[in-house]
Amino acid sequence: MGVLMVLKSERVRIALATVVAVFVLGTLTIASSGRVATLDERMNGASNVVVATARHVDAEWRENNHGDRVIVSRVELEVAENLKGSAAQTLFLEIDGGTKDGYTLQVSSLPLILRGDRAVFFLGATKGGLHAEYLRGQGILLLDQFDIVRGSSLRLDDIRAKARGR
Repeated sequence: MGVLMVLKSERVRIALATVVAVFVLGTLTIASSGRVATLDERMNGASNVVVATARHVDAEWRENNHGDRVIVSRVELEVAENLKGSAAQTLFLEIDGGTKDGYTLQVSSLPLILRGDRAVFFLGATKGGLHAEYLRGQGILLLDQFDIVRGSSLRLDDIRAKARGR
């Protein structure tokens, strides 16, 4: 009878360990799956949210932590509308990618920002006066001429309403 109880308790431990492992691995899979953040998550997490036009894009070569030579762009944003954070007419964004010396680096998780592009920018904290996009590419919603986010049905008016409803 003692052997039977040990076997049952061992089975219970194995079953519990399996459940925990499935839960942990499932959580890790979801976290690394590139889940798209909701508009609320972006709005709440960003320090600044602005509607702005890229007035100037200045790309330069840099060496990253791995020793790779990459292109990084500094984008001057002319702010048309401040939806969250401190108001400013001009902000500067530093973003991976761009065009320099005839070479274009397109980072898969980021849009390539060109002079004249208009977008909703969800910006993170500044580093020496330069903002970074919040949640990488999810922090830049490029707008078309009808104020609709490119590749979606989300309208600028919907984003404005979310910002007002916070």
